[in-house]
Amino acid sequence: MKASIFFILLTILAHSRGQYHYQGLMNYLENRMIAMEERIALWHEQNNRYNSDLKEFRQQAADLLEKLAKEHNKLRSDMEGAGARVDRVEREMDYIETKNPPKPCVKAADKMVEQDMVVKERKKEEFFELSVCVNIVSTLKAMKILKRLGSPKGVWTKDARSAKVYIFNGTSDNTLYEFNSVRELSASSGVSKGRQITVPSAWNGTGHAVYDGFLYYISESSELQVIKYDLKNGLVADSAVFPMEDRSPVYKLNPETLVDLVVDEDGLWALYPAGDTINLAKMDSNSLDIEQMWDTACPRNNAEAAFIVCGTVYVVYNTKPPSRSRVQCVFDVNDMVSSGEAPLFYFPRRYGAHSSLKYNPEERQLYAWDDGYQILYKLALKKKLWAIMPPPEE
Repeated sequence: MKASIFFILLTILAHSRGQYHYQGLMNYLENRMIAMEERIALWHEQNNRYNSDLKEFRQQAADLLEKLAKEHNKLRSDMEGAGARVDRVEREMDYIETKNPPKPCVKAADKMVEQDMVVKERKKEEFFELSVCVNIVSTLKAMKILKRLGSPKGVWTKDARSAKVYIFNGTSDNTLYEFNSVRELSASSGVSKGRQITVPSAWNGTGHAVYDGFLYYISESSELQVIKYDLKNGLVADSAVFPMEDRSPVYKLNPETLVDLVVDEDGLWALYPAGDTINLAKMDSNSLDIEQMWDTACPRNNAEAAFIVCGTVYVVYNTKPPSRSRVQCVFDVNDMVSSGEAPLFYFPRRYGAHSSLKYNPEERQLYAWDDGYQILYKLALKKKLWAIMPPPEE
């Protein structure tokens, strides 16, 4: 009997302990579920807040973009208006500068024509020994931007005796490109579309000239050489050492060009440095002999290029950084241009500075290379003052 009672008590005790452990497990699970529900509720709350913040940010961003677009349109309108005003001011400046040309770089006394008719007759005879051309540039008549092709510096020029155009891309190479006409060059997509011509030695600078089917260029080696190259036969026709000891550039704003070979109505000329000024030499295009030399007294400082028309040198100046190019020094080989008639004028504002200016006497145009742009300037010419004066009375 006692044993039965003891067994029953043990059974009751074990059952109560199991029920206690089960109740603890349930309590633990219930607490964990409550904690998870609280975390889920917190996540929902945070997610709703984030969604609200994101919606508000999107709205703010949309408002800012709309405001920015309005300000951009207003700024573009203001820029267009400012551009129109700048263009108008430049046109007015062109007019004012035409009426009030810059002061020459040379002394007026060096350019005055003697009033005595006997001296004038003597100078006329002296002039005709060198040139039969009596024209002088009065102003720029028109400008045409053909296209943009190649490097910032280079040369494009046309043989006055043919329609062919030649491209020298850069300031040092042994390859140039020939086009049959200006129209063909204008329609081309690149220099490679032209006929490639390779010369035996590299040309240097931008002082090349094409005249009567021949290319004249400067080649640098131990000596400074003028090369005459037959463009038709592809052979060197002649060469000569240019008598220049100083290897300084002729134009300080174009340091790659030591000698500038140019062509006008009277043939081949060379512009080269001599101290602080620019010197001029008349060359025989057949033999490359130097026939005569002059000191133009035009300073090299701030000079960017030059050209010759009828034996008169026009030196073009600029600033660094580039602004507006201007003819500011004129030299006539026979001193037959007075200071009053010397054409000191400005070029229209463009892209940078001229790396070359090549005159075509048949067309009376300048072939200019400006920051990779090929530009044509049409010149207006007039008779030199002495050429229209009546002859002296006997």
